[in-house]
Amino acid sequence: LQNPDITITDNVLHFKAQGHGAKGDNIYEFQIEFLEPVEPKPVCRVTQRQLNITVQKKESNWWERLTKQEKRPLFLAPDFDRWLDESDAEMELKEKEEEKINKMKIESRVPKDPFKHLKKGYLIMYNLVQFLGFSWIFVNMTVRLLILGKDSFYDTFHTTADMVYFCQTLALMEIMNSLIGLVRSPLIPAVMQVLGRNFILFVVLGSLEEMQSKPVVFFIFYFWSIAELFRYPYYMLSCIGIEWKPLTWLRYTTWIPLYPLGSLAEAVCIVQSIPIFSETGKFSLGLPNPLNVTIQFSFLLQIYLIALFLGVFLNFRHLYKQRKQHLGSKKRKMK
Repeated sequence: LQNPDITITDNVLHFKAQGHGAKGDNIYEFQIEFLEPVEPKPVCRVTQRQLNITVQKKESNWWERLTKQEKRPLFLAPDFDRWLDESDAEMELKEKEEEKINKMKIESRVPKDPFKHLKKGYLIMYNLVQFLGFSWIFVNMTVRLLILGKDSFYDTFHTTADMVYFCQTLALMEIMNSLIGLVRSPLIPAVMQVLGRNFILFVVLGSLEEMQSKPVVFFIFYFWSIAELFRYPYYMLSCIGIEWKPLTWLRYTTWIPLYPLGSLAEAVCIVQSIPIFSETGKFSLGLPNPLNVTIQFSFLLQIYLIALFLGVFLNFRHLYKQRKQHLGSKKRKMK
């Protein structure tokens, strides 16, 4: 049909439209006078197949029939798939009440967690402290970069290491939180990220003074801090049931460039440290006779490089699934 004219005046539905029907292309019209008062503004939806007109009663009660005239018009037929009478409605209401009662019974059987608020308070404080710590690192490095330029690269470790040590030591709690079920985050990705970062920080950078003045330290700390500026506030707001869409998007999008760049900076750091460990023999393990073999720590670092890129792949896949889960487009209903 084309250009439908649908109005309700004096409790009568007036319909008129140009359309193709039993009489071919023609003007079709009808009127329905309702039994009781209805709202004067109907809701209409036109598709290629049909026209749907929804008319709302003024008062919610049961009618004996639809039209004021006792005899139903010949063109009017009920759709029994959508038909509901008084007995059906009572049954529906009864089922809903029973379902509500059963749900309340099930909930009453589940023991309430007496430490719920304490756990929530702990998680809020943990994420807040981490956010403030990494914010300090980011702001400090940014200001020094703007003032000193490239010269700030060479003393990054000495100016920010204490705060990075604090934040990354505190990050060990994320493994514990996942282990005891305090958060729903999977354990393996948390272990890989926290222990991987701490290995770079404490073993590679912390034990070699020669590495602490390398420019790569700046990029490692900078990429770490930027990523956490969005992750920790997101988790903190989640603890109190608040979701801010721009923050959610940043949390599950900024890792796409930052995670590979951070991993690349870590790999460069390891490559630069291998000759130093080989020369100094630091952390090398000498086996007793008769083997008389020394396992060079630099050799273990080469193996760690392979594990690093394998971990990047596994974590990337995990983060991508999380992004699809939180930002993926909703499935459209089939029409």
